[in-house]
Amino acid sequence: MKPRILMIVTSNSRMGDSGEPTGLWAEELAVPYYALVDAGADVTLASPAGGPAPIDPRSVKAKGENDAVVERFLADAALQARIADTPKAADFDGAGFDAVFFPGGHGTMWDLPDDAGVTRAVERAYAGNRLIASVCHGAAGLVSARRPDGGSIVEGRRVNSFTDAEEVAVGLEKVVPFMLESRLRELGGRFEGTANWQPFAVRDGQLITGQNPQSSARVAEMLLEALGVAGNA
Repeated sequence: MKPRILMIVTSNSRMGDSGEPTGLWAEELAVPYYALVDAGADVTLASPAGGPAPIDPRSVKAKGENDAVVERFLADAALQARIADTPKAADFDGAGFDAVFFPGGHGTMWDLPDDAGVTRAVERAYAGNRLIASVCHGAAGLVSARRPDGGSIVEGRRVNSFTDAEEVAVGLEKVVPFMLESRLRELGGRFEGTANWQPFAVRDGQLITGQNPQSSARVAEMLLEALGVAGNA
């Protein structure tokens, strides 16, 4: 049977009160999406609010100037149509999928943590012993989820995300509602990271978490390994 993946992306297009545009980071959806689909997985897209999922304009260059996978993403009319009309995460039971996957982009920081549908999907997936994966700021989708015993799903687990040092490096440490690495540590996560902009990902049981856009392929590879599916990379 094909592995079934619920990929939850942000609905948020603005960085809080700053008015600066944000959204989903194109590479962080495109790289894992095609790695999974090309390996035979069935990927369902969803978002907190439903409807169009915004793409961070900083993550897309003029046509012909992007990495090959982003060019493929931009030219994929079927995928673009799905991104323009996502169902709500609340419409899905995370336990009904083999994995829940969170691409990043700064937009996630404002809507994933407080969305009940997202939290429920993660909690149901966790309780059902399903895999939960994230790239970069996608780990914002993990911070509100609780285990059946009430503890955070990251408590005592090796985890990773966009680091505080990387947030400072991009000058957004005063803009984001919280620092993601710090929050994961506060929740009891055993945070592991590497130097800025270097590929890094870690798996601890059900959780697979990657640091930055450069880590997207590694997270997808680790997820496919965990699912017992051979990738085409």
